[in-house]
Parts: sequence; C-alpha cells; structure tokens
Amino acid sequence: MIVGSVRSGLVETRHQVVAVAVDESGSVIASLGDDSDGDFFLRSTLKPLQAMVSQGNGAALDPEQLAIAASSHSAFPVHVAHVTDMLLSVGLDHQHLRCPPARPSRSTSDRLWAVRGRVDKERVFHNCSGKHAAMLRACVANGWSLEYTDPDHPLQREIVAIASESSGRSVEPTGIDGCGVPTLRCDVIGLARIFSRLVNDPELVEVAAAASRITPLTVDGSRPESVLARWVPCIVKGGAEGCIGLGMLEHGVAFAAKSWTGLSAPAIVGLIELMDRVGVIPEYPRSRLAPIARPDVLGGGTRVGTLQLLDE
Repeated sequence: MIVGSVRSGLVETRHQVVAVAVDESGSVIASLGDDSDGDFFLRSTLKPLQAMVSQGNGAALDPEQLAIAASSHSAFPVHVAHVTDMLLSVGLDHQHLRCPPARPSRSTSDRLWAVRGRVDKERVFHNCSGKHAAMLRACVANGWSLEYTDPDHPLQREIVAIASESSGRSVEPTGIDGCGVPTLRCDVIGLARIFSRLVNDPELVEVAAAASRITPLTVDGSRPESVLARWVPCIVKGGAEGCIGLGMLEHGVAFAAKSWTGLSAPAIVGLIELMDRVGVIPEYPRSRLAPIARPDVLGGGTRVGTLQLLDE
C-alpha cells in the first residue's frame, strides 16, 4: 500500500505502509500492502502486553496505574505522581528506575516543571517510567533482582514467552529499546495478534479496559492515538518508527500497521483505511477521525495538500 503526501495534485512523498486485521482467533481477515519481508522492533506498541505481564507477576496495579504502565506519557504532574506512588508504595524511589534520565517529551510539560525549579533530566520524566515502575513492582513481589532490564531476567523471559505465544511466532532476537528494556521483533500479523489477545483473553483484558477508559494517562491527548481512542472503543498504542496496534473492545477484531519510512502519520492513514474496509467505524466517529485519516499537508502555514492513500 502506498500513502502519499499530495501537494496541489502532485505526489511529493510516497510511504510504504502495510496494515493487517485479525479476528478473535488471530486469523487474518483483511490486509493492505505487502508484508513479505516485514519484521520490525515492536517498541512501545508492546507496552500493554509488558504491563499485563508485570500485573500477572504481582505488580498489583489499580486501573490508573495500569494505564500509566502501558503509556508513553508526557511527564505532566499527574503522570509523575502516579509513577512516584507506584514506587513509594513498595519501598522504592525514582533512583531504582533503569530508564535513562530525560526531560518531558512535551514542551508544555517541560516548561511547567522548569518554572517549578526542576530543570535537570530525571528518570521519572522519561516517557517509559510507568512501564519501568510496573516492572519494579513485579520484581519486589517475587523477590527478583531489581536489574529488570537484563534480557535474561525472569520477567523479560516471561514477556518473550507470552509475546511469542500471542503472536504465533518467535519474537527473538531481542533488541534494546531507547529506555533500556529489551524490545521484541515481529511483523504486522504478529502485532495484530498480540492486540487481539489483549481484547479477547479474559486474563489480559484488564489492561485493555484500563488503557481505553483512562486514555489521557496512556497517550498524550494531542496524539492521533488519543483521537482514535476518543471515538472508537479500543486499546491503541503507537511505537517508534511508525508502528501501531489497535484492538476493538466491542468486536474483538484487532489491527496493526507499519510505515516503512518510520513516520507515524502514514501508519495511521493505513490503519484507519483498513478499519473502514472491515466496517468497524460507525459513520459519525469516522467523520471525527477525518483530520488523522487524511491529515493536512501544510505549506507556509496553510493547507496545500493531504496525506492520503494512492492507487497501488
């Protein structure tokens, strides 16, 4: 599938995108594009599953904490407060986090903390600190080493095992994500199957429900994922380098998309196009998704074109 930036009738940029839909059994029911050689690192799309593995190993997270554990948050005070509480309540603090010190990913959040005198990079500001705090809680509950980023740590080995089982294929060899935690390798079919299990397996659906109901804790309110979650009953999570997974809470159908140029916007265009073809978006919600289904291309601050699906 080709998604192109169209300016005044001329195609400026072409993005190779692949998207897949699977049913509750994990069988492919629809697809767009060619995924004949399509493995990629899942990055943050894996966070809901990682959060659920931590929960299954004694992290004892409430719904808001589960939403934070599955998040790529922007370090607003509400995010930092939840992560801090997740640590303090099991006798830990920010220094036990193994994610690198960072500044908040949103400029508004960064300025907010700066005017309060917190001008240095901090581990708790890292967008993955919720995931890390959940992993630490699982370690405390089981008496495991707090060096939880080690690929051979029991928690990481269980994540690999459950991701392999859910995707229907091996997710190794692992890489190291930007936050220091092992990241797994898969294709769009495997990613869609993971999200299918998140919304269909009674043992895993807890995180899907939390992330969809408390979206502001899981994804930034201005991101396309937030818009999707606002108008479609789903769990949705994007990852770095243009990948995204989505599971429908009502239908049990799941989707995944990958943009091979590494940009998220073309992946969103492909994802919504396939959701449209499968028929899971009612008419009014579909109208509200228009800004991300066919986003504007700007020139000089004004609209000069759109990002849209082209004839293949």
